[in-house]
Amino acid sequence: MTDRHVPDLADPTRGPTAAQAAGLTLAAARAAVAAALAEARRLGVAMSCAVIDAGDELVCFERMDGADLVSVRLARDKAWTALVNRMPTGALAPLVQPGSEFYGYDSVAGEDDHPAAGGMPLERGGVLVGAVGVSGGDTEQDQRAADAAVRAFAGNAPPEDQPTG
Repeated sequence: MTDRHVPDLADPTRGPTAAQAAGLTLAAARAAVAAALAEARRLGVAMSCAVIDAGDELVCFERMDGADLVSVRLARDKAWTALVNRMPTGALAPLVQPGSEFYGYDSVAGEDDHPAAGGMPLERGGVLVGAVGVSGGDTEQDQRAADAAVRAFAGNAPPEDQPTG
């Protein structure tokens, strides 16, 4: 079993990225994806899940058998939206509706912006290190799977980041 807090560097001459050094390792991303897809199985919904680092680079991705092909793009877009806004995508959705303060934001933000539930930022010690995006169910199901991914990521925090007492 690998330590989820230490990058598994195949080439020891190449150091970790900032996100890896902060705890968003491949092992931690895989644990987040596994938790999201386990929740999807409990819900009986085929989903896709993407984890990106703070530089918007894909760290880990899985599409369950039977998941709609569009869920691939939507999961990735939800992760990006959570990352660049530093907030859950479900919290952004009501802010961009007609008549709201930020109506039209999603069209200004670009085609990758997807303000619907299922995207969550990932932080370590108050530092944004990446994001997770989940798609394939309805908004409640996507959010439940994304929340499971965040819990798994938080549960894999290095010992110095774990709450005591």
